[in-house]
Amino acid sequence: MSARFDAARAVADAVLFEGYVLYPYRASAPKNQVRWQWGVLFPRAFAEADGYERWRNRTECVVDPGSSPRLTVRVRGLHVQHRSVEVDGAPVSELQVDGVPWVPWDEAVEWEVDLPAVALLPLREATHEELVVLPGGAEREPLRSADGTECGVLVRRREPVDVVVNVAAEWAAGDGALVKVTVRVENATAAPADAMTRDGALPRALVAVHVLLGVDDGAFVSLLDPDDGARAAVAGCDNDGTFPVLVGSDDRVMLAAPIILYDHPEIAPESDGDLCDATEIDEILALRVLTLTDEEKAEARATDPRAAAIVDRIDDMAPETFARLHGTLRELRPVPEEDADVAVPWWEPAVDAAVDPWTDTLLVHGVEVAAGTRVRLRPTHRADAQDMFLRDMVATVAGVFHDVDDELHVAVTVDDDPATEALLAHGRYLYFHPDEIQPLASDESDSRAP
Repeated sequence: MSARFDAARAVADAVLFEGYVLYPYRASAPKNQVRWQWGVLFPRAFAEADGYERWRNRTECVVDPGSSPRLTVRVRGLHVQHRSVEVDGAPVSELQVDGVPWVPWDEAVEWEVDLPAVALLPLREATHEELVVLPGGAEREPLRSADGTECGVLVRRREPVDVVVNVAAEWAAGDGALVKVTVRVENATAAPADAMTRDGALPRALVAVHVLLGVDDGAFVSLLDPDDGARAAVAGCDNDGTFPVLVGSDDRVMLAAPIILYDHPEIAPESDGDLCDATEIDEILALRVLTLTDEEKAEARATDPRAAAIVDRIDDMAPETFARLHGTLRELRPVPEEDADVAVPWWEPAVDAAVDPWTDTLLVHGVEVAAGTRVRLRPTHRADAQDMFLRDMVATVAGVFHDVDDELHVAVTVDDDPATEALLAHGRYLYFHPDEIQPLASDESDSRAP
């Protein structure tokens, strides 16, 4: 089971460090002033007083059991530690050491807990509770100049945090012999009276909490796409603060993450390393890092070891690695003859070969309009502020398009637009409803109407 969890670790780590530090990876960046948003569990007293934050989460999922199913649970997260910069025992807002700016910053320490395996049958014995204490502490790291002189000290402080994990099981709803598993993770830390603000409570919070569940002699049921026999069981699951999905190569491991994923998520093989922002495109972030000045990169490196690793990796990135980031094509394969009658997705042009925007026509004021028809623009829907500038201009129809709701749209190019040739080369058109165009009579002037 541990090996299976390790196989899912890449995705779990991407969840763990989502938003940990964001481009431009500097402590001074405004977006890095508002951190710790994913999977945060605060002390109960603060969460209940605040009314918007959680102090516990709940994961519920369904197991299709064998004769002796056993459940393994691993809980992971981050423990916030504050890094201050001190000179002669007093905190300072910034310290320059050989041109590198050191500033206060909230780092984080990874933690994970493996619970003892729980036998799911018989159900009356399928329970377990675990209390874990994440220890506090303080560490000091001298900051020295190139000649060895101690200029200051980085002091890292952590508050102790109490974690309670509860595991339970019961028969799932429906007629099938399926088991519903529930895992609750709670922050049981006492919050002192002077820590009743979000910033004050964060040192005693659990951050990026997620749960890995594994089952032996059984299989998890997809909560996103259950078969008909498991729909009632899945409907009976109530997840609070987590989104359980199947992960890995089989159905025996599930990841309950604080962000929405799909079943069997994977890290793209082109990705060269974590950028702490899996919602962004690696290539764009890498190119942005290259635009940072040397001073900005120095500040990023001093902000956090993970930020430093990102900047260093991208600075040293080989051209072939950048080429891989630019994109790839997957799942292109010939369709076997026996699969030829499989339904084609609605967005494929082959769904309705009879629809062809380059040859289709429509009637406007009794005149047949098709590609090549010259029209006068009468925009009325105000879909774009540009409409007021296009009113009464003459355009040429490029095609008649049907959208997914089977509404008609007329693609045109403006005759007097000097950019028309370039726009056509890129397949760029302006689109209007049929009631926003007026076909030109053969003897009508090309000029704007008065």
